[in-house]
Amino acid sequence: MARKTECCRLNGLEISLIVLFLLMTAVSVGLIIVLALKLDSEKQEVTPEEPSPSVDPPENPYLIGVGRADCTGPVADLPMMGYANTEQTVRGIHTRLFSRAFIMDDGSKRVVFITADIGMVSQRLRLEVLQELKAKYGDLYRQDNVVMSGTHTHAGVGGYFQYTLFMITSKGYIKPSIQAIVSGIVKSIDLAHRNLRPGRIFINKGQLVDSNLNRSPHSYMNNPEEERNRFVCLLMSFIIKGIYFVFMLCKSMGHKTIWLPTFFKISSFVFHRRQGPFVAGFSSSNLGDSSPNILGPVCVNTGEKCDYLNSSCPIGGKKECLAFGPGEDMFESTRMIGENMYKKAKELYSSAKQELHGPVYGAHQWVNMTDESVPFNSTHTGRTCKPALGHSFAAGTTDGGGEFNFMQGDTNGDPFWDGIRDAVLGPPSNETTACHRPKPILFSTGEMDSPLPWHPAIVDVQIITIGSLAIVAVPGEFTTMSGRRIREAVKKELEVKESFANAEVVVAGLCNIYTHYITTYEEYQIQRYEGASTIFGPHTLLAYIQRYRGLAKAIAHETIRELPKGPEPPFFDEDKLFNQVKDPVADVAPADTVFGDILEQVNPVYKVGEIASVTFVAGNPRHSGDIRDKTFVTVERFHNDTDSWEIVHTDASWETRFHWIKGLAGRSQSKVEWHIPLTAQTGTYRIQHFGHYKQIMDNNTITTAYVGTSDAFKVTKSFYYY
Repeated sequence: MARKTECCRLNGLEISLIVLFLLMTAVSVGLIIVLALKLDSEKQEVTPEEPSPSVDPPENPYLIGVGRADCTGPVADLPMMGYANTEQTVRGIHTRLFSRAFIMDDGSKRVVFITADIGMVSQRLRLEVLQELKAKYGDLYRQDNVVMSGTHTHAGVGGYFQYTLFMITSKGYIKPSIQAIVSGIVKSIDLAHRNLRPGRIFINKGQLVDSNLNRSPHSYMNNPEEERNRFVCLLMSFIIKGIYFVFMLCKSMGHKTIWLPTFFKISSFVFHRRQGPFVAGFSSSNLGDSSPNILGPVCVNTGEKCDYLNSSCPIGGKKECLAFGPGEDMFESTRMIGENMYKKAKELYSSAKQELHGPVYGAHQWVNMTDESVPFNSTHTGRTCKPALGHSFAAGTTDGGGEFNFMQGDTNGDPFWDGIRDAVLGPPSNETTACHRPKPILFSTGEMDSPLPWHPAIVDVQIITIGSLAIVAVPGEFTTMSGRRIREAVKKELEVKESFANAEVVVAGLCNIYTHYITTYEEYQIQRYEGASTIFGPHTLLAYIQRYRGLAKAIAHETIRELPKGPEPPFFDEDKLFNQVKDPVADVAPADTVFGDILEQVNPVYKVGEIASVTFVAGNPRHSGDIRDKTFVTVERFHNDTDSWEIVHTDASWETRFHWIKGLAGRSQSKVEWHIPLTAQTGTYRIQHFGHYKQIMDNNTITTAYVGTSDAFKVTKSFYYY
């Protein structure tokens, strides 16, 4: 009996151990499930839902590479590019600027699309980038398979042009500015090149609403009624072994003119803060007459509507007629429209089912746009003109009015200004005057070549295709209707071949070279700002359609190699490019201070939604040299468990503002603001500012780094609990 009892006791112990083991196993499995769900949730924050493929994965997928690189240039005391206003000089950073490169390879050919946070791509910038690429990669990346596009931010630096008119408005050719952009673009291509791997490409399209309106309706309504409709966006999404990328082109995405000429910070178009490998690119399209200031123009001094024909006000003229975005200020309007675009992109991305298949092609030509013959019918032809800008060019738009008494819609000119022009620059020739009618010429730039040509004559035209998708890279700001017509012409030419049945055609604007605006013939007759800025005359669009149809035909019939290259553009020696920007003076700290000292301290406590602000004794940011991949600002949170500070924001973040305040005789201040988001975690924070100051000692220039650190402060959800 005793033996039996002992046996039973042993069995009971074994049972207890088994139960304990099962309990521990259940707990472990539960923890693993919770952790997996958490990781999956975090993953979903980083990448949108994967599109459902329409067909089984292809045997030979594309090779795809994506890269993003900082291209922020000097951020102090240099002209900005967008409004051609020499008084709009950069004084800090709202968000950094980036270049995003997308490489697509079918196994034998590849194409590259770059979208960079700059006003537009200049011919000089493109040529310098291609030089760098040739030195690195030989003939792999060329003018025919590389497209460079600018997002058209009006809050980027200038100084990267080689033609006189553009150099005048940005105070010349500024080497540090263009070098930062060139280096950023090349680095983004380097990253994409190194990241090439097999992947799949999906496209989707939909309408983007409440994000833009036509700022020249009088011109637009002069087009045939049957051609006028709404805007559409097309989105390309890339899937590369679980890594997600997105590239979005809106057919007539609006101007990036929420930032008015009174804005003095570097700022890009922010898509969405995603960590890890996710890269998002938004490219400008045919945005010539499209504005994000969707509330429309009003007379700011009276609240009345502006004059429909010339966008002016009874009191104050055109300077009082301004259009506004949907928010209370420029920041809020930018955020709201950015969110609209993000939501549309996310929707299109998550529902994308149409997959691209087939080869990639790139077709390119250089064209002398000053002398293109355009057939109207079997008996009549027209010609393009030498470049010229009309009187309404100086009037500006409802996104930013010009100076003096110039008005939009002027088809007569003004003898007073014509007299000044003739005395200073000389009158336009009779031939050019007749060619541009009904445009009254203000500047006959095609007949001005001192110290260098004022406008380009040789222009890039280019199309790249990925399967049945064609991206038409246009060298300027095509209006809504101009873009629509060129898309239809290219689509018709491609669809002659079955391989391009149901071709999807999109326009990428501000590519490769900048030639101002391109309106339809009908819009040109009205001579608002866009028509006056169509520099090659009333038949410009028809000439471009003719050229792009030729490229599309060569792609469809696989005769690209038979395309003539055309006349190459000039590449002027740097010693011929003028620079009117002076080097900044040596920095001086106020008495009893050193660089990095605090002039205005943070508060001890802030609630989410408030603004933490601190002001430092600072040097000129230009003394920091190449600032790519660096930061002037960090917002940091203290971790008690590790006794360390974690960076939560930099000057690339939407929530920060880095204001450089120029003082007299080399005295500068840097004011840093952190707009504390409602999602901020409670805890202890600090703000740091990094910079350099320059001093002259014994005839030697010495540049020294400094760091300024604010007091620690609390962030709370409520002032009653902290």
